[in-house]
This record gives sequence, structure tokens and C-alpha cells, in this order.
Amino acid sequence: MSRTFAIIKPDAVERKLTGIIIDRMEREGLQVVALKRLHMTKKQAEGFYAEHKARPFFASLTGYMASGPCYVAALEGENAQPRWRDIMGATNPEQAAPGTIRKELAVDLEKNSVHGSDSETSAAREIAYFFSELEIV
Repeated sequence: MSRTFAIIKPDAVERKLTGIIIDRMEREGLQVVALKRLHMTKKQAEGFYAEHKARPFFASLTGYMASGPCYVAALEGENAQPRWRDIMGATNPEQAAPGTIRKELAVDLEKNSVHGSDSETSAAREIAYFFSELEIV
């Protein structure tokens, strides 16, 4: 068993897709072991995405992530991190495989409905950014 981190982004929350996305996580064998709804501040979003600070999309991304409520989650399952990445699909929904969340639900490249850790190391850091060990059950 391993863990990964997920965000149901503001565009998906606004479009009331939270239940559909959580259902998909669970149907694909990932257990939600921590979940909370929050509205990130710009500063929190900048801290979370700090590794992208030098990239041209940083200001737009962090502004978007602070634009409305989202859900953050810790997921657990066999090969959780690569499995969640497969379920989400490619970052660019135009390049995502049919049947993936981003292919089916994304609005565009930025508003692509979900986030997932890109490695197990990132997953551990991202989970710890939002959850204490006491919140993971």
C-alpha cells in the first residue's frame, strides 16, 4: 500500500463534480484516507506550487487555485501515485486518453479539474502540506 495526494480543483468544485471524482477514485481502488474542503489563499497556493515559481504559468496557476474552494485528499492503495496519475490523464486534456478524468471533465489546460502528485516524494510533501498524521485515517 502506498499514498498519494490529490486536489479537486476550483473549476470542478464550482461545476459540482466533487462526488463524481471521489466516486471514480474509490471505484478505481483508491481509498480516501483524508479529505478536506478549503479555499487556499494566494500565499498558500504559492507555497504549494513553489517548485514552479520560475515558470511563466506560476502567477496564473496560483491565482486560479486561490480563486475558489477546492478539496484536498490523501489517497491510499496499491501503486497509488502512478494509478492516480493514470486515472487523471495527461495535464493537457487535449492529450489525455479517453476515459480519463481530464479528458472527460477538464475545461482547459489550467482548469483541468484535478491535481495529482508526480512522484512518491512529491506525494509525501504535498500530503504533509495540508494534513497532519492525526487527520489521516
